[in-house]
Amino acid sequence: MTAAGVDTVLSSANQQIVIGPGQPFCIIGERINPTGRKAFQQELRAGDLSRVEADVAQQVAGGAMVLDVNMGAPLADEAELMGRAVQLIQGLTDLPLVIDSSIIEVLDAGLAAYQGKALVNSVTAEDDRLAAILPLVGKYGAAVIGLPNDEEEIPEEPARRVELARKIIDVATGKYGIAIEDIVIDPLAMPVGADTGHGVRTLETIALLREEFGVNMTLGASNVSFGMPDRHAIGAAFLPVAISHGLTSAIMDARSPQVVRAVKAADLLLDRDPWGASWIAAHRAQQAAASAAAASAAAASATAAQAAGASAAAGQVSGAAAQAAP
Repeated sequence: MTAAGVDTVLSSANQQIVIGPGQPFCIIGERINPTGRKAFQQELRAGDLSRVEADVAQQVAGGAMVLDVNMGAPLADEAELMGRAVQLIQGLTDLPLVIDSSIIEVLDAGLAAYQGKALVNSVTAEDDRLAAILPLVGKYGAAVIGLPNDEEEIPEEPARRVELARKIIDVATGKYGIAIEDIVIDPLAMPVGADTGHGVRTLETIALLREEFGVNMTLGASNVSFGMPDRHAIGAAFLPVAISHGLTSAIMDARSPQVVRAVKAADLLLDRDPWGASWIAAHRAQQAAASAAAASAAAASATAAQAAGASAAAGQVSGAAAQAAP
């Protein structure tokens, strides 16, 4: 028997997002992260957050519902940057935020600066990490992502992942009084390029977690396709299958129309988009944007043609005047 599902509520100062099995799939934008971005790392070391503004704008335009914020650049003052970034981003958008760091001081700085109910990314099943991070989650009234790995292993077997998830849930609810709806479990997405069985194991873990606990789940969707060509196609195939197994959110590339459309189509097919209203509205918006772009391009082309014609006419007049000169 499948456990009853719960709703996880995140909020900013002015907006609320609900993650749950009966809700539209929650797209958490992954882009505000310096991992693999050398230029961004250099800017962060210099205290420059200007690139964050573009990352926010692109993800909001792409359909992100929540934004993950990670300031983990080597040799940077991550805690100071996190506090500043949270304030900056909340001035740019009303979307709720995920405060993403493995460093306690950084999580504290981000949560202290945040207005609303954030999601903490993340805590593992290691005893010292549970003891360090869960009190912080309780202090700020946040929600938390639980990773089912410990000091011994990142488990391959779904049953072991479920066992460690149970530990996280039991400690969080029993010892620290964190509500189960504020615990979001990561079923661990691993690269299929390293082992094509990884995808199946993640899907099995998702189904087991839904059946046993009914908790909400998230994962790093880009992990699945890491190292493979045509990564967006893999993500667009994997996520709808994961959603059908019980995944309710993902930290993903909100700038990829292919992947975003795939999860929106899954919402439609799983009856989470009543009357297809969101799907139809998105299609009409896309058509309107395409028409506006075509009209703008046509206008620019006409302007260029007029300018070229005027330039040619001026050249002809100048040439005629030169010939007429004594």
